Amino acid sequence: MTTSVLQLLKGILDCGKGVTMILDRHPPNTKIRRVKIASLAIHVPPKILTNADLEKLVDTSDDWIVQRTGVRERHIVEPGVATSDLGAAAASGALQRAGLSPEDIELIIVGTTTPDMIFPSTACMIQSKIGALNAWGFDLGAACSGFTYALTTAAQMIATGAHEHALVVGADVMSSIIDYTDRTTCVLFGDGAGAVVLSPAGDENFGLIDFAHEIDGSGGPALCMPAGGSLNPASRETVDRRMHYVHQDGKTVFRFAVKKTEEICRRLLRRNGLKTDDVDLFVSHQANRRIIMSATERLGIENSKVVINIERYGNTTAGTVPLALADAVSEGRLKKGDLVLLASVGAGFTVGAVLLRWAI
Repeated sequence: MTTSVLQLLKGILDCGKGVTMILDRHPPNTKIRRVKIASLAIHVPPKILTNADLEKLVDTSDDWIVQRTGVRERHIVEPGVATSDLGAAAASGALQRAGLSPEDIELIIVGTTTPDMIFPSTACMIQSKIGALNAWGFDLGAACSGFTYALTTAAQMIATGAHEHALVVGADVMSSIIDYTDRTTCVLFGDGAGAVVLSPAGDENFGLIDFAHEIDGSGGPALCMPAGGSLNPASRETVDRRMHYVHQDGKTVFRFAVKKTEEICRRLLRRNGLKTDDVDLFVSHQANRRIIMSATERLGIENSKVVINIERYGNTTAGTVPLALADAVSEGRLKKGDLVLLASVGAGFTVGAVLLRWAI
């Protein structure tokens, strides 16, 4: 019997005696591997909803939307298209680019706020659609931080040697929970998905370096969908009161997002002995152009290092970060060896930041 197993059994026995057991994050003698993003792919539905289209639905204008949010258009699914459809398309593209078969994937984590249904998980739907017969998986609910949280969660499985290849998907069909009579929210959101394959880096100079995440549940009411869960199950009343749509306190969200983006990014960089000048590319969740620019200004990051594509996609929630990374790659702004800082703030509130060396 190995030493680590004996220690675990002793800990269990000690717990029975009222002794607190504290286990290390990784068992003794476990070699922690550097983990890299081995491939990246995205998928958005072909239908585009422009600001001019929204002018016909609500009291708004293209100028008002662009000035307040930075959004000019967003992609919207056709009826019957689910989050798993977008996620599966992005996942298949990521597998192809990684040179892997679906059977090579051992873990699927899907960051989403708009699962196909409450259960089973969207991860199960994607697993079936792409034929990842050897994978297990689950959905991760962190709203706009869904991708960054899923990325770091899956990375731990690769780092410890539990798995060789994992699939991380950030996907949302936000149009399914948006009230298109509410101009404060319907102008913001779009539908889309991104996926990455995580694998052992094989080179300590590339891959994920560190991350920092936190939550603040006191901010829950500021951004939420009030009904549809166990607190307010679906009923005639919840439907009549339009409680199955996104509700947002924009000012509260704006202030929190700017403040926490700066704080968590500085903390992560400081912990790794880095300054903002060392960052080659800053990829923030695409919630609102003004939020991104305000946080960037506070951090002192040059505009040339900041990725903003909200004008073409809107806020796709868990899809924004991979969509922004994909744009940076296609525009030649992201190359192998670049130091990349990812950041996200979402409903909850959830806050996240990831530091990595681009390996593709």
